Amino acid sequence: MAKCLAKVSVIILSVSILGCSSSNNKPLSIGFSADSSSIIIGNIDQPGLLALRDLKNTDSLYRELIAVLQTPSETDTILREELIEGDYLITDSNVVFKPAKPFVKCREYLVITHINAKFGDAESIATSSLSTGVKPREKHLIR
Repeated sequence: MAKCLAKVSVIILSVSILGCSSSNNKPLSIGFSADSSSIIIGNIDQPGLLALRDLKNTDSLYRELIAVLQTPSETDTILREELIEGDYLITDSNVVFKPAKPFVKCREYLVITHINAKFGDAESIATSSLSTGVKPREKHLIR
C-alpha cells in the first residue's frame, strides 16, 4: 500500500512538473461529451499527456489523478457523495472517463483532477502567494 501511494505521489508530482514546463496556456477543459455518456478532459499539456500514456493501465493510479463523484444537490439531498466507477481512455489529446453505469439526467457530478495542476504561475510568484502543495482542479457538472 505504501509503495502504491509513493508511486502515485511521484506520478502526480511528475505530471505537475511537466505541466509547468509546457507552453500550453489554455485552461483545462472538463465537460460532458455531446451525448453525455462520458466526461472529456481536454487541453492537457503534451508532456503530461505523454506521462499519462506511460502509466500502466490501473484504475487506482488514474483515480488519484482523476476522480468523478456523484454529489447531492439542492433538489436531491438523499444522495450520498460517491465515487463513480468507470474506465479511463487516453486519446491523442484528451482523457475520457466512461462510467460503468450511465450518468443520470439532472444529477450533479464533481470532477477532481490533478492534471495540469501547478504549484504556481507568474502571477502567484510576483505576488508571493505560492502554495505549498499542488491544488487539484474541481469542476461541477450537471447532466
